[in-house]
Amino acid sequence: MRALEIVATGPLALVQDLGRPGYAHLGVSPSGALDISALKLANRLVGNAEDAAGVETVLGGLAVRATASCTAAVTGPPVAVAVDGREVGSHTPVPVRAGQLLTIGTPATGLRCYLAVSGGLAVAPVLGSRSRDVLSGLGPDPLEPGMTVPLGPATGVPNGADVVPGTTAPTELVVPVLLGPRDDWLADAASGLSARWTVTAQVNRVGLRLDGPPLRRARTGELPSEGILTGAIQVPPDGLPLIFLADHPTTGGYPVACTVRRTSLDALAQARPGTFVRFQPSLAMWNG
Repeated sequence: MRALEIVATGPLALVQDLGRPGYAHLGVSPSGALDISALKLANRLVGNAEDAAGVETVLGGLAVRATASCTAAVTGPPVAVAVDGREVGSHTPVPVRAGQLLTIGTPATGLRCYLAVSGGLAVAPVLGSRSRDVLSGLGPDPLEPGMTVPLGPATGVPNGADVVPGTTAPTELVVPVLLGPRDDWLADAASGLSARWTVTAQVNRVGLRLDGPPLRRARTGELPSEGILTGAIQVPPDGLPLIFLADHPTTGGYPVACTVRRTSLDALAQARPGTFVRFQPSLAMWNG
């Protein structure tokens, strides 16, 4: 049986693929890898389809033992990767023989690294996805030492030509956003959102809470609950924005002042507490 034996997980290790979009009407968030580009790259490196399931780790610390020969790759921020104690590097396909131990260190920057293995993780899908949704509890349980995770058949060819250097997560992000649909609930939304914000310690797969100069309301009261997208920036009464990530609730009652453009979500997935964030509001207004 082709499988990975989980030896250590670090702070958190989850099975993730590209998620289960299209179920918001059932109250199910899209979930999936927060740094989509990193998971896709890892899968290409080992010869998988880009949507194969891999492991998303938080601050490294993952150790797995292969029960059969396979090819592995680790992506995300640059991080130490070793096989039986021998450094092999991240962002490159690595052959692993049966019985060998692959370990991932702690990245110097960023939060999440991704491990892909040839054949992909073959856990049972839920609603068409193998992703863990931490808000609803859908999908496979978080990985724990002693677990054995099955692998699918390796059918592709590892792609060493796709090797790219890991990118250090910046200490300050400039995030393009599209204003609306409720920016009129804020006084001077564009200028207020352009302030310098700081990522707080309240950061997980549901979202990021920011600290900075509170945004002022132009209206009183609250909205009835309405739909929320990944990347939506909601402003609660305290005026401190919350950026929703892949495991967000599907509805909420605070005004959504703007939405992060999808191209910036990968960078936000790697934002540690203390990272500075500046929003760059678009002049194009929300149109539904």
